[in-house]
Amino acid sequence: MTETHSNIENPRQVFLVGLSTSNGNFNYELEELANLAKANNLEPIETFTQKLERPNPATYFGKGKVEELAEAVNTYDVDMIIANDELSPSQIRNLEKVTHATIVDRTGLILDIFAQRAQTKEAKLQVQLARLQYQLPRLRTSMSVSLDQQTGAGGGGFTSRGSGETKLEESRRRITAQMVHIRQDLASLTKGDTTRSIRRNNNELATVALVGYTNAGKSTLMNRLLTRFGVGSENNETKQVFEKNMLFATLNTTVRQLTLPDKKQFLLSDTVGFVSKLPHNLIAAFKSTLQEAASADLLLQVVDVSDDHYKDMMATTEKTLAEVGIHDIPMITIYNKADQTELDYPEVSGENAITISALDVASQDALISLIKKQIFKDVTTVNLHIPFDKGHIQAQLAAKHTFETLDYDSTGTLITVDLSPLERNLFQEYIL
Repeated sequence: MTETHSNIENPRQVFLVGLSTSNGNFNYELEELANLAKANNLEPIETFTQKLERPNPATYFGKGKVEELAEAVNTYDVDMIIANDELSPSQIRNLEKVTHATIVDRTGLILDIFAQRAQTKEAKLQVQLARLQYQLPRLRTSMSVSLDQQTGAGGGGFTSRGSGETKLEESRRRITAQMVHIRQDLASLTKGDTTRSIRRNNNELATVALVGYTNAGKSTLMNRLLTRFGVGSENNETKQVFEKNMLFATLNTTVRQLTLPDKKQFLLSDTVGFVSKLPHNLIAAFKSTLQEAASADLLLQVVDVSDDHYKDMMATTEKTLAEVGIHDIPMITIYNKADQTELDYPEVSGENAITISALDVASQDALISLIKKQIFKDVTTVNLHIPFDKGHIQAQLAAKHTFETLDYDSTGTLITVDLSPLERNLFQEYIL
């Protein structure tokens, strides 16, 4: 798979190409494709489009448009073309033969971005597996050459070029063997993640997962909440998650515990962002990355309401969640970046929607209140009598709860406190 990214000083100039069919929001997809290219340090200098009912099975574009594209390649001295759709191996080979340029489709571009962003061992393995699955049927194209030279899980980018190809059958055997090993390694890592998840669930902490379109502000929101409610986060940068104004700034799922002023606690996770036409093999590869969302008690869909296409982004998020098997989990829709619009904020709409700016403290407080109503709705207020010789029980409760009332009688302590169903069962003998 050819590497796409260029060096920081001199981004590689590319053409964008796309077909307008009766399906989808074409202009939005092209705008997004340009942003994906820029996220990979590529510079789109021209966009070529054609209106067809369906792609040409041999060359994607029609014959005349392909010839026009080839002439433009010569004129502008551009050596890379980015297509808005996933192309077949034969379409890539035929286009490269006519244009004498490297053809990268949307899937290949996204995979390369993911390869560069992956930080953890699991993320690197997942991306490598997806790239190998993508490469296998494309071994005769220039897109596969660079990846064919690679041996590990790292990214790279499309600027390094291999000097040749290994024999086709040898490459296939090697790739198949790599995929087997990667799946085994991922199975071991997933087992460890499941164990950690079970351990957290046994602590009976509610879990809340941020989901949404890439660059909607999920990481920014999480960091602002961590700074205020995450233990030690304000002085420990390792507790924060990476945030930057770019597509796919982070791929890692991060889980942090928040402790609110009333001592109520929950787990908050930040997940990988979505994008339209996310490659199917990448969706499958990242199911484990989204496991935190799949097991969450509440989803927070973060939406960039300042973007004209935010409704399309919401549709993409909901479609992707369905594709990875996430159903029937309560969701709050957060219309973020309202400070970049004329909208009032914070503005709560019912029990499951709120307009905010993640940077605004009042917005954060309003969101926390909405979250608490959802995840602590089974909490009820009870009166307890703790005998004086059971001081450890009172200390255990005080560590996690703020008492509404505290009094004493001749034999023990009288406490009024909010408890979850599990806690009510645990402290049943002390309930009045």
